Amino acid sequence: QVQLVESGGGLVQAGGSLRLSCAASGRTFSSYSMGWFRQAPGKEREFVAAINWSGSSTSYANSAKDRFTISRDNAKNTVYLQMNSLKPEDTAVYYCARSKGLRIGVRTLKYEYDYWGQGTQVTVSS
Repeated sequence: QVQLVESGGGLVQAGGSLRLSCAASGRTFSSYSMGWFRQAPGKEREFVAAINWSGSSTSYANSAKDRFTISRDNAKNTVYLQMNSLKPEDTAVYYCARSKGLRIGVRTLKYEYDYWGQGTQVTVSS
């Protein structure tokens, strides 16, 4: 069973930065693409960023481009989301997820992921 545990969320002022981490259990972390999603109150969960299994390819939602950076350390079974220039509209619960299928490219759709973490709250004050 795969477990994903997010950390690093919190309260930050607009313009500030946060770095989210997602630690994964299991020995096959390096074979799977990973993604970050977020869900604001009353809204659907939406794609934020994804990275392929080797870290050589990434994809971002338009809202995250030029502000957020996804990365991974396969030796530590961890994926990161560096968030800069945060805005109040970035307030949400952030989830990491593991994609279905071994050694595939980045995935941006929710149904393409089969394991999810419990989420970490990010609140950006104006």
